Amino acid sequence: MAEVAASPRRGRDPRILALVVTVALVVGGGYLLDRWINEGDRTDLKAHVDQKQREEIDRRFKQGVVMLHARQYEHAMTAFHRVLQLAPTMPEAHVNMGFAMIGQKRYKEALDFFDGATELNRNQLNAYYGMAEAYEGLGDYRGALEAMEAWLHRAKADDPFRRRAESAVWEWRERLKKNAGAKLPAPK
Repeated sequence: MAEVAASPRRGRDPRILALVVTVALVVGGGYLLDRWINEGDRTDLKAHVDQKQREEIDRRFKQGVVMLHARQYEHAMTAFHRVLQLAPTMPEAHVNMGFAMIGQKRYKEALDFFDGATELNRNQLNAYYGMAEAYEGLGDYRGALEAMEAWLHRAKADDPFRRRAESAVWEWRERLKKNAGAKLPAPK
C-alpha cells in the first residue's frame, strides 16, 4: 500500500474566515443600524426640546399669573422675565409684566411693556387697560383717558370691566375739566 505523503501546507481552517466575516457583518450592521436610529433621534430630539420649552413657557406663565394675583410682584416679574426670554413675541407676557410693574409702582416701565404688547397684537385689550392704569399712576390723565377710550372702543358691550372703565373715563374727564378750569383766569 502506498502511503499518502503529508503535504507541507496544511489547509486553512474555514472557521477563521467565517469568524472574520461574521465580525465584519455584525460591526457593519451595527454601524448602519446606529446611523439609521440616530437620524430619527435628531428630529425626535428637536421635537422633544421644543415640547419641553413650550411646557416651561406655560409653567412659568402660570406661575407668574398666580404671583401677580397674590401681589407677589417681584416673583411675578421673575417668572414673566423667563417667559419673555423664551417667547419674546408673546403679547400676554408683555401685558402681565406691565401689570407686575404697576404693582411695583414702576409706571414708566409698565408703559413700555404695554406698548410692546400692542405692537405685537393691536387687539390685546388688556394692554390698553393697563396703559390707562400706568398713565394714571404717572398723573397723565389725558394719556389714561385716551388709552381707556381705546379699550372701550375695542371691548365687548358685556365685558365685566366695562363699568369700571366707563367710571374711570368719567372721573378722568372731570379731573381734566377741573384742571383746565383752574388754569383759566377768574372772570371779572
